[in-house]
Amino acid sequence: MPRARPRGLGGLRTRLVVAFVLVALVSAVTATALAYRESRTAVLQRKQDAVRSDFRNRVEQAAADFDVPADEVALTRFAGIVADGLGGEDTVVVATYRSRTASSDTSAGRSWITPALREAVRTRNRMSFQRVDRHGRPCLVVGTPVTFDGAAPSGLDVYAVTSLRAESEDTAGVLDAVRDGIVPVVLLAAVLALLAAGTVLRPVRELGRATRRHAAGDLSSRVRVRGRDELGDLARDFNETADALQASVAELREQDARAKRFVADVSHELRTPLTAMTMVATVLDEDAGALPPDAARAARTVSAETARLARLVDDLMEMSRFDSGAARLNLTATDLAEAVRATLSLRALTDRVRTALPDGVRALVDRRRVDVIVANLVGNALRHGAAPVTLTLAADPAGDWITVEVADHGPGLPPEALTHVFDRFYKADTARARSEGSGLGTAIALENARLHGGTIEAANRPGGGAVFTLRLPWRHVDEGTR
Repeated sequence: MPRARPRGLGGLRTRLVVAFVLVALVSAVTATALAYRESRTAVLQRKQDAVRSDFRNRVEQAAADFDVPADEVALTRFAGIVADGLGGEDTVVVATYRSRTASSDTSAGRSWITPALREAVRTRNRMSFQRVDRHGRPCLVVGTPVTFDGAAPSGLDVYAVTSLRAESEDTAGVLDAVRDGIVPVVLLAAVLALLAAGTVLRPVRELGRATRRHAAGDLSSRVRVRGRDELGDLARDFNETADALQASVAELREQDARAKRFVADVSHELRTPLTAMTMVATVLDEDAGALPPDAARAARTVSAETARLARLVDDLMEMSRFDSGAARLNLTATDLAEAVRATLSLRALTDRVRTALPDGVRALVDRRRVDVIVANLVGNALRHGAAPVTLTLAADPAGDWITVEVADHGPGLPPEALTHVFDRFYKADTARARSEGSGLGTAIALENARLHGGTIEAANRPGGGAVFTLRLPWRHVDEGTR
């Protein structure tokens, strides 16, 4: 059975887990950013509202006892009164009247009031605020003009500078808490992804195993159907397809078996009458010289066609033995060079074939079947190729294989014939896939090679011509006699 290839980091399980983790990470980061923004906005808004309310009330109370025009001493006292009412050590109040400026804390506060805020207070004639950050210190600056009894602005502007360090620390704490929760969320997402991947991939793995068993020839394999989702539908479709495939294959095998039985039965039934016909044809062929010309020609034609029919029946009987598994090897210790010479000599082909047959190549083979292979390959090369035809015997230096190469110098095999040259009954004008016109010669040769555990390969030579290479495993004589 073919083994599944390792998936490594590109497997579906890995991709599912990575997708889950990425989704969880993006969700956690997004939630953290939103939580931080909302909490920061809420905290700062609450602080801002509280400071503005307290600041307005305190300015109104202090303004009731303040007289204008005011000198710098009065401005300083006014700023201190407002600052005392606001409370908080980090709050500084700055009062400005015309060109004079005074602060509740002379060491700090004035530089925090930006020109933009001053302009907004003067032109809008209402309370304005601004958040500033100087040297890593966040502060809220609130400014308002002072009016008396609803009259026009008096020229007195008051600003309060309040530190936002505590609020920044609170929001930073929220951010840290949410950020610390990302790791558990990602780990939980990974665990859930593994569980989900296992649930999703279990039927997929079962389907893969069943498919591999089908590829190995086990058509009875089925998968269990779970649920009514897409995976369940896929499992049902697979089972239905497997049922149809199994039925089709069984029918084809039965048809093939019937066809092979028919060929074997017909070939067997033809043997007896064909034997009688061969005897009569032989007698007619021998006496053809004493017959009239037309009768002699007919007698020789009948003899030739009867011989051809006899060879076809013999080939069909041989193929039927291969198909039924009845073909067996009769291994004997054989000098292959001597066996090849005998094959060529028996068929009067010695003078028509150039040979390279080194002595000493002895192996356990079925001599009759090797004779059939060599005779078919050489006969095809002589009939359909061009001289010179060469036959080369070689032994693998490692001692594992023996090769017999038959080559010619003809036009070679057409590309379409290369893939069909060993098919049964295949015939083409330049193809070698026949034995005296039966179309079974190379098919029988290949079956004999396979019976030995070898094979035959067909190809075209770069310089022209076709080459057939017989490869047989080298069963050494000393190994076979142990």
